[in-house]
Amino acid sequence: MQTVKMVVTGPFNAGKTKFIQSVSEIDVVSTERKISSTTEKSVKGTTTVAMDFGRITVDEDLVLYLFGTPGQKRFDFMWEILSEGMLGFIVMVDSARPETFREARSILQTFRAYAPTPYVVAANKQDDKDAWEREDIRHALRLESKVKILPCVATERDTVKAVLLELLYNILEEMEPGK
Repeated sequence: MQTVKMVVTGPFNAGKTKFIQSVSEIDVVSTERKISSTTEKSVKGTTTVAMDFGRITVDEDLVLYLFGTPGQKRFDFMWEILSEGMLGFIVMVDSARPETFREARSILQTFRAYAPTPYVVAANKQDDKDAWEREDIRHALRLESKVKILPCVATERDTVKAVLLELLYNILEEMEPGK
């Protein structure tokens, strides 16, 4: 059986935990804790402090392991640990919170430095009336045209699966002999 480790990363409150919960066939192992900061509490009551872990069996020969990173900078020491052995990663951005795009770009650059693996950007909350268009997000993140920015709603299983499949195809293509 082949296992593929994928990391789901991005800024605080981008939807990483919900993304993994939407598709995992097991109860997600989560390290969420109450937030003590009053500025962040107004957005969300909990935060991931170490990781989220979920699993998806694609078929009898292929299992995806999903590791969600903490989004807060004070827990970034976990990023390198979680990136070890990853075959690809997803950067989640909240399409309706452009103030987080600079941080998303920084996280993307950090993970590219850890390992030159395939990655995609999941433009979460595309159902929000304030969501930025994907091409505008591309421009804000300064991404090349070949980088896939995929529409996503982290609570909708089908859009999450589409993001995971796109990354999986990129990983499998990279693994082909001669590449």
